[in-house]
Amino acid sequence: MYKGWILVKPKFQESYETQRLLEEFGNYDIEVKLIDPNEIDIFVNKENKQSILVNGKSLPLPEFIFPRTGSGTTYYIKAVIRHFERMGVPVINSSDAIDNVKDKLYTHQILAQSNLDIPKTMLLRYPIDIDFVEKNIGFPVIVKKISGSYGRGVFLCENKKQLNQLVTMAELTKKSYDIIIQEFVKDTWGKDLRVFVVNNKVVGCMMRQSTDDDFRANLSRGGEGFPYEVNEQIEWLSSESSKALGLDIAGVDLLFQNGGYKICEVNSNPGFEGMEQFTKKNIAGEIVSFIKLKLGLNNER
Repeated sequence: MYKGWILVKPKFQESYETQRLLEEFGNYDIEVKLIDPNEIDIFVNKENKQSILVNGKSLPLPEFIFPRTGSGTTYYIKAVIRHFERMGVPVINSSDAIDNVKDKLYTHQILAQSNLDIPKTMLLRYPIDIDFVEKNIGFPVIVKKISGSYGRGVFLCENKKQLNQLVTMAELTKKSYDIIIQEFVKDTWGKDLRVFVVNNKVVGCMMRQSTDDDFRANLSRGGEGFPYEVNEQIEWLSSESSKALGLDIAGVDLLFQNGGYKICEVNSNPGFEGMEQFTKKNIAGEIVSFIKLKLGLNNER
């Protein structure tokens, strides 16, 4: 029997996604433990290759690791993931891939280098020159924290005054956020696409739509979801962005523009409750089937 660990914080161990993954793993001969990554201690030495403890106890090494920590992946958690990689344990997604999407500016740098269509993006430099932003990006603009998910830390500034107020507020609270500014794509107001990618293949796609005139369409903010037909451009943008970022499993957010699409963001730990609910796709099953493939196992139940 194969044995693996899902690295997930306690507050997410009862989440829909975690329980669905356990259900699908249970359909195969794979035993999975839920492990809080913050309860893992690592030691670096040449004598003891199995240099980890969980809650102070030595456990047999798992045959794979599946981190489900997303934007909450701290330096400590990344160090734990890298430690497993150095011990030869397969990790889905890798620490490098998680790094590639944790920093939204770095994500866009990689996507731009891969010639993929993204909104024009700049890193905010303090003190901010609002006239410079207007000249090079133009209003309205989207303002985002470098790291975040579920639509948190994302703001729309329709003019110079609003941007100045937002930046002033951040300075007054003495929180030195790293912030990016992006052009606002007006065609996508209150709607976008969430595309689920496994092994560089699209396995689910839905349109998310705001129900309260919010420019953000996240389901976590009250948006609605609808199944959406995948065309060649959606398939190509989503699979190529996942490939460029080195992700085994990805949630790709696409914006509507002029009858086509632009890449908004890419997530290494995408939720899939809404995707399964609205598209009726077995996303958890697709993930588990891929993990079996990566481990060299057949997919017989």
